Amino acid sequence: MMRALVLPSLFAVAMSLPASAAAPPYESTAQVAFLKDLSSGAVLYAKDADRRMPPASMAKMMTVYVVFDMIKKGELKEDRLMHVRPETRKRWHGPAAGSTMFLSVDEDVSVQNLLHGIVTLSGNDACVVLAEGISGTEEAFVARMNEAAKKIGLANSHFGTSNGWPDEGRTYVTARDLATLAQRTIEDFPQLYKKYYSQTHFTWGKTLGSGQDITQMNRDPLLGKVQGADGLKTGHTEEAGYGFTGSAEQNGRRLVMVVAGLDSYNGRATESVRFIEWGFRAWASKPLFKQGAAVETVEVQQGAEDQVGLVAPRNLAVTLPGGAASNMQVKVVYQGPVKAPIKKGQHIADLVVTTPDTPPQIMPLVAAADVEEAGFFGRAWAGLLSLFGA
Repeated sequence: MMRALVLPSLFAVAMSLPASAAAPPYESTAQVAFLKDLSSGAVLYAKDADRRMPPASMAKMMTVYVVFDMIKKGELKEDRLMHVRPETRKRWHGPAAGSTMFLSVDEDVSVQNLLHGIVTLSGNDACVVLAEGISGTEEAFVARMNEAAKKIGLANSHFGTSNGWPDEGRTYVTARDLATLAQRTIEDFPQLYKKYYSQTHFTWGKTLGSGQDITQMNRDPLLGKVQGADGLKTGHTEEAGYGFTGSAEQNGRRLVMVVAGLDSYNGRATESVRFIEWGFRAWASKPLFKQGAAVETVEVQQGAEDQVGLVAPRNLAVTLPGGAASNMQVKVVYQGPVKAPIKKGQHIADLVVTTPDTPPQIMPLVAAADVEEAGFFGRAWAGLLSLFGA
């Protein structure tokens, strides 16, 4: 049963703020565009955000997510070596094979270097070598990608390759799903994200004849141009046009953006910078709760304790046009009754903020402590109380 608790103290604070003006108008030149503020969950802009489209190399974010997850779980070591099979190198070598890490036949390359080859260089060859090294075949690895995509809520996406190579429509995503994938990558693997994304260049392979090292630059159009930019991935094919999923953090506020269907490399760069800078400039963040702050308590059924506290898992804020609010309402919403056992940090409820100027902004709240299940007599007593309406 859905339950909601209004937080009157926050409501009173909100009423004391000046009335807000609407955010300055914006029209993206991209065919598809999406912008989200992760500090509040607010969607700041959406243009055809649920349209299925080919992701091109932005699909590589899903490959990297799967690998990060395996590293985090201890299933894969970053120093593990992957062998470059002759067949794989032959397929993913030359101008017709797209972006490359310039891997060599029978070379043994660490997971760490392959990840740099994927994230920084967008190497199609690096993706396939890593996929084959982990699962035996690229097809088997792609099955893992789709399983992980479903698990993290990519409701309208499917992957047919590890690198986003055109495959007659079997691989498709939406801008909203790409933003979700970026958010989960950033939040689920903060240390790995910081280590691998935002590298400006990477050196691998040697030129024929001279034998000079090959250094390639990261194509991320935000790096060096937008304060706090640190990812994620560009993409381009004739079918998909030029696209980009990016993120930047300024003053503790992180935005994730997606643009797709642009008609040139320079057009993608210009629009990406313009889009995310509008998000930071036209919208502002009002803090609500600091990480770990107590927000509310809810009743627990069949637990050793009859209540559990709800706390903010990270700094929570509301995003508003111009930074002001009018008639803001803050609610704690959860499926009740909450039943034991409960683990500390478990997602129990959501903080839902509504204003006249924005769609509802939804942020998670988690349990402040473990609550064990009550023993037999405790459960029996709770059942009697429930029976007699106590």
